[in-house]
Amino acid sequence: MTFYENFLNFFVLHTWFLSKIQDDFRGGKINLEKTHRLFEKLDIQCSYIHVKNIFKDNDKLKQGRITIEEFRAIYRIIAHREEIIEIFNAYSENRKILSEHNLVQFLTQEQYIVEMSKTIAFEIIQKYEPIEEVRKAHQMSLEGFTRYMNSSECLLFKNECRKVYQDMTHPLNDYFISSSHNTYLVSDQLVGPSDLWGYVSALVKGCRCLEIDCWDGAQNEPVVYHGYTLTSKLLFKTVIQAIHKYAFMTSDYPVVLSLENHCSPAQQEVMADNLQTTFGESLLSDMLDDFPDTLPSPEALKFKVLVKNKKIGTLKETRERKGSDKRGDNQDKETGVKKLSGVMLFKKKKIRKLKISLALSDLVIYTKAEKFRNFQHSRLYQQFNENNSIGETRSMSLFFNTRKFHYQKYPKATRADSSNFNPQEFWNIGCQMVALNFQTPGLPMDLQNGKFLDNGGSGYILKPHFLRDSKSDFNPSNIKESMPVTLTIRLISGIQLPLSHSSSNKGDTLVIIEVFGVPNDQMKQQTRVIKKNAFSPRWNETFTFIIHVPELALIRFVVESQGLIAGNEFLGQYTLPLLCMNKGYRRVPLLSRTGESLEPASLFVYVWYIR
Repeated sequence: MTFYENFLNFFVLHTWFLSKIQDDFRGGKINLEKTHRLFEKLDIQCSYIHVKNIFKDNDKLKQGRITIEEFRAIYRIIAHREEIIEIFNAYSENRKILSEHNLVQFLTQEQYIVEMSKTIAFEIIQKYEPIEEVRKAHQMSLEGFTRYMNSSECLLFKNECRKVYQDMTHPLNDYFISSSHNTYLVSDQLVGPSDLWGYVSALVKGCRCLEIDCWDGAQNEPVVYHGYTLTSKLLFKTVIQAIHKYAFMTSDYPVVLSLENHCSPAQQEVMADNLQTTFGESLLSDMLDDFPDTLPSPEALKFKVLVKNKKIGTLKETRERKGSDKRGDNQDKETGVKKLSGVMLFKKKKIRKLKISLALSDLVIYTKAEKFRNFQHSRLYQQFNENNSIGETRSMSLFFNTRKFHYQKYPKATRADSSNFNPQEFWNIGCQMVALNFQTPGLPMDLQNGKFLDNGGSGYILKPHFLRDSKSDFNPSNIKESMPVTLTIRLISGIQLPLSHSSSNKGDTLVIIEVFGVPNDQMKQQTRVIKKNAFSPRWNETFTFIIHVPELALIRFVVESQGLIAGNEFLGQYTLPLLCMNKGYRRVPLLSRTGESLEPASLFVYVWYIR
């Protein structure tokens, strides 16, 4: 490229920049708020707190107002990251402009875009290059390249995994299903409030199995709350109305209402009436003709609501009763013998009500709640439509059952603070519904949210073949044969990381990379600490992991601020399935402890893996 062309390119870039900002400086100088708004106008994402700190450093007269030249200096600091410039220069022939051919080389060699073409490169240039003259020449400036590298197209999470791509025609027991425990609670299980937001937020996150604890309420209106505690109460009908409104907002696939039913037969009939009135045709109240003796698929149950509760008799008997008047008709669940309302049965020297309303029972089709006894009993007697709920302390006894039957795992009752267990060990053995307290942030919910990012966030993930095949001898604690993946992650830098809340530490940052999966794959590695730099820390450290069962592996990035006395402070995290990771130069968006986006805070990595 000639001297004239170099000069022309510089002139074009300079002219474009001035055209974008000069109107804002017609009054002379601008303050902090206008500076931040100007970055938004330039489509540069930036944290207000970081802009504030950089503004103070570049306000030479300390008057709270800066000149156009001082703004230019701030712009270079925020928009022009050294690591991006290095990549750009490696592929640019003159270190100023990236040709269409150069861009194709970068996308092929570094971003692993297999079906690469000039058309794709042209579309990227047209979409991200802000300077018209450069765009028309089918070229890309550093401005455009930076915008592309900061875009959603360069995120770590694969675009293909953002939509439903898995086979959704397998039976329900072949899927991991996003499940919530005590969904009505938004705090602890003793005195905390019950709130409709628990259901709404779970559904918005793609949860497909909701728990509803039902108790007799005043004026024949069933209520939802944590029984024998001081948690507040919600009307059952209000709960299901909220569920009806949000049930299929995030996912088209079936919602299971897991009823923890403590109601009298009379109020169970009210529940049945509320369910039918609210959900109408969406409520599955009869078996599907194509699935008389097998579990249907998520595809066959699209936009359907299933009731999980104890049930009387068989599905055939339920169909025979369809259309009859079942009001006031209640049965003893154990014997099937009709009883008068209010009669108590003595069993094992304890008085127990075993009454089930037929009206409610007949709404239970493919999700009949049945107590788990033992493996031998299940193998001999368990029916295809029975679903066992099991406490967290029992696990390996389920291992071979999960390939044939449907199981729900829930936290133990002693977790009064609504804490969670690690769900990974139960996914490892194929447990379909691992129910967590969605209101409680932390590692378990990070894993839950990360796992169910997959398959379009639909709340249903097809289990690996070795957890579906009844002939498979897979055992997560004893991997006999595997085709391991070698995962290499070069952690390059951090981008506008959240600042520490500790007054003694404003940015001594480090990153932990963790692998969650089968026991042999569990591992974590950590970077060195970068002192006093949360804005643009550079690590350039490479980590390698050997992962034997990649189908079950989750990768978690955790950013912390080093603390010498009180321990490290959590700043952000991101978790995703290994097989949903893009290769190449990628941006890892960070989430807060409660799962909210911390954009533009992110990590910049280079990822490569082979099998």
